Amino acid sequence: MLDDLDRRILRHLQGDPSQSVPELADRLGLTTSRLSRKIDKLREAGILRGQRAVIDWQALGYAVEVSLRVTLDKTLSRAFDDFLEAARDIAEVIEIQTFLGQVDVRLSVIAKDMAHYQEIYRRRILTLPHIADIEALMHVARIKSDESLPI
Repeated sequence: MLDDLDRRILRHLQGDPSQSVPELADRLGLTTSRLSRKIDKLREAGILRGQRAVIDWQALGYAVEVSLRVTLDKTLSRAFDDFLEAARDIAEVIEIQTFLGQVDVRLSVIAKDMAHYQEIYRRRILTLPHIADIEALMHVARIKSDESLPI
């Protein structure tokens, strides 16, 4: 169970994960050692899983993002396992999600331009195993992208 201090620590880390432990301790009015112990406990509990860099793919020249909704041939026992294993090997697939329902898997694919996307789609995506149906949704705009929780 989180206490008020845990929540304050998580709120500050969500707001600026790059701040150092001494900076955060100063903001929270804690000693560095007490904050370090609290952060260690949050990590041990699996609540705080680390920090990561958020990359702007467009700044690196990837102007196209497509969401592919894939339905697998579920009559085959290894359909999910084989598909997911092969999809992980495609560098331009930046996210894989699985679902219950008509759509089984969603892939987020990035490409430098439409010609690059067509190459990825034809040579890599369509060769993935056990695809029964696939629908492409062209990404137009990201309206909200926020992983912060109301803690």
